[in-house]
Amino acid sequence: MKLSTVNPADIRRALLLREEIALLDLRHEAAFATGHPLFAANMAVDRIAIEAAVRLPRKDVPVVLFDDGEGLVAAGAERLAALGYGNVRALDGGLRAWRAAGYEVFEDVNSYSKAFGELVEARRHTPSLSADEVAKLIADKANIAILDVRRFDEYATMNIPGSVSVPGAELVLRAGQAAPDPDTTIIVNCAGRTRSIIGTQSLINAGVPNKVRALRNGTIGWTLARHPLAHGADRRGAIGSFEGGPGNARDVAYRAGVRHIGAKEMAALVAETGRTLYRFDVRDAEEYTAGHLPGFRHYAGGQLVQETDMAAPVRGARILLTDDKGVRADMTASWLAQMGWDVYVLEGGYAGALEVGPPLVLPKPDPAHRYRRPYEGTDIDEQAMQAYLDWEYGLVDQLRRDGTHGFYVI
Repeated sequence: MKLSTVNPADIRRALLLREEIALLDLRHEAAFATGHPLFAANMAVDRIAIEAAVRLPRKDVPVVLFDDGEGLVAAGAERLAALGYGNVRALDGGLRAWRAAGYEVFEDVNSYSKAFGELVEARRHTPSLSADEVAKLIADKANIAILDVRRFDEYATMNIPGSVSVPGAELVLRAGQAAPDPDTTIIVNCAGRTRSIIGTQSLINAGVPNKVRALRNGTIGWTLARHPLAHGADRRGAIGSFEGGPGNARDVAYRAGVRHIGAKEMAALVAETGRTLYRFDVRDAEEYTAGHLPGFRHYAGGQLVQETDMAAPVRGARILLTDDKGVRADMTASWLAQMGWDVYVLEGGYAGALEVGPPLVLPKPDPAHRYRRPYEGTDIDEQAMQAYLDWEYGLVDQLRRDGTHGFYVI
């Protein structure tokens, strides 16, 4: 099939003008992680039939395909056309042309979410403690609560001894129960840096009365400092916000530019077929399974901020969040708005008929094609861990050179 093309400058212009665009890298994830434009999303050509309908909900959305000389674009275009996508073009010259134009190439996966996290720390000076400092607090039986903001399965695989699982968007909702004494120092950790930075800053932004610190460099930093990790933990933080938490979360969302809407406004957004609308339920999977609003896909809020390119590959689209308690949607939306998204929170809706059933889970890619994150599992080489941290430290400068991000920090 004859495919029209766009050049790198066209892509850059669309990003700067906040036009809708799905810039799709058709290589396998492991190759994608070696380098790609900041807002590129990975959709391997052999996964288009599995992923496209979920990740590209509007059939006439502008899609631009590229590879790095592997010859995948024609097959990718044919597969998208067979699914009804009618506005598909190719990046003329692929990734090589992007590099030749002098534009930035970002390594790893979820790169722009991680870059945003580094920008937050740089702008807000998010406080942190080293692994040695936290280990000493544990040894001294200090008045601390360690909250692990990763997915529960990551926490169960390996965790800081004594920590409790409170996935990112749950922090404001559960911190009052996890640390009811305002003199308790809350320590937030993830595997590396991003989720602990965002989690720590979430609690600070929402006015938690406790002192809050990130565990600098997460379980990677803990491992590099030669402290032992625990395995198989199953401690989950219970619901219980600190005084004023829910109201403060709404104020944070408002300050970030988030809009609260009702059912009529939602219907108007859904009816506007010329724009892509992503609808996400940001509660935990068990709550979603027990009853959720029709048309909303489950994506836990902390992971949505961490994996925005995977959840919503159409840059410039609208995002609508729902949460029966409001707090998680407000905090998640506040971060998405700062990342340049046009984001709304739906008020109410849970008094009507709900759908019951588990979240849609896309099949995992072939392990041979997957990028092995340097922060997951228990058998990662220390040199790879350190290289990953060094890469993250350089992301703020890379954002500055790229210039397309549109991020701001409240």
